[in-house]
Amino acid sequence: MINAVLISVVVMVVLSLLRVNVVLAILFAALTAGLTSGLSVVETVDILVSGMGGQANTALSYILLGVFTVMIGYSGITGFLVNYLINVLKGKKAIMLLAIAGVACLSQNVVPVHIAFIPILIPPLLHLFDRMKLDRRAIATALTFGLKTPYIMIPAGFGLIFHGIIAEEMKANGMPINITQIPMAMLLPGLGMIVGLFIAIFITYRKDRVVNVENESIAEIAVTVEKSLTFTKYHMFTIIAIIAALAIQLMTNSLIMGALTGIVIMFVLRIVPFKDGDHVVNEGIKMMGMIAFVMLIASGYSTILKETGAVENLVEFTISFLGDSKFMAAFFMLLVGLLITMGIGSSFGTIPILAALFVPLCAALGFSPLATAALIGTAGALGDAGSPASDSTLGPTSGLNADGKHHHIWDTCVPTFIHFNIPLFVFGMIAAMFL
Repeated sequence: MINAVLISVVVMVVLSLLRVNVVLAILFAALTAGLTSGLSVVETVDILVSGMGGQANTALSYILLGVFTVMIGYSGITGFLVNYLINVLKGKKAIMLLAIAGVACLSQNVVPVHIAFIPILIPPLLHLFDRMKLDRRAIATALTFGLKTPYIMIPAGFGLIFHGIIAEEMKANGMPINITQIPMAMLLPGLGMIVGLFIAIFITYRKDRVVNVENESIAEIAVTVEKSLTFTKYHMFTIIAIIAALAIQLMTNSLIMGALTGIVIMFVLRIVPFKDGDHVVNEGIKMMGMIAFVMLIASGYSTILKETGAVENLVEFTISFLGDSKFMAAFFMLLVGLLITMGIGSSFGTIPILAALFVPLCAALGFSPLATAALIGTAGALGDAGSPASDSTLGPTSGLNADGKHHHIWDTCVPTFIHFNIPLFVFGMIAAMFL
């Protein structure tokens, strides 16, 4: 049982790198975790299925968002944005990538829509990216940066939730800390993310990358740029639908309600004719259905790891031979966090598990509350980038693969793992040793 997490994560990563479909990779990893923990195949499948409901809300949100996105593309309004960006940013690849990272950052704090903006913004720009010979791995890295860094560093929006979970769980396990101290604890790990982004943009993916253009047609949702565009009442109605969807989402804190509102308005105002309803729904499911199903399978896998006690046993086994070395303790705690989050795919869901096990150890070894918060926060964030089951990687892939030219593992997960998990690990170690 001690090795259930380790073995299953290795199975998932190896299968993914061998280009086995991510759904099958996670499914085989879940079966491996169950069998390694002493469960039968039937028991493992039962737990897997029972746990899939944990992400049902997210899965339905993604499906409806995909439908709404196709409708926005149908209206043609994104052509104006593409034309503008072609005129302003053509040839300025670094500025384009930094702008994308900036927009992604705003989605976590200022307008907390998380990944909802990606399938709306990115697919219409794919043709532009190809014309600029922009490496899509750099775009995936910029998007993942914006989805992760704000919640790590900034106590607003999703960041306030993340910091609040750390503070609450530390207090619940006997080490009180004020939530206002969490940003200080997470400053160094956040700086590591910034370093990783700059390395990706200015060093790793600086050169041109020509995408295979055998099939020149972009996905239907990706607008072909026209030389002249005329603004019509339907474009205005589309803007109203987008604003209404965002407003409802923020008011109800429900992506489902927001997307559904936008869809209804698009139909009622005849932006999308009723006769085309089947087509846009099918296209929306085609775009986001795979992502939604991955989230469902990942939730079932997470349930197996939790209910079998595999996570707790892995941590207990790891800390049993650490001795009094704070350096080794920090190293192995971060390593355990990486393994767990790679499998579960959720930083927020990992924090309660890690805090319950790390706080007593940190207290015994003399880590300060700030250092403990840095370890828990960094260990939780590690693996979110690079995990095949994380929305921080699934979101970028959903936009960049709208034309079928972007591979989830090799073009999103591997680049984000290298550029963010490595600096997060290094800067998290520094924070743990000096705070």
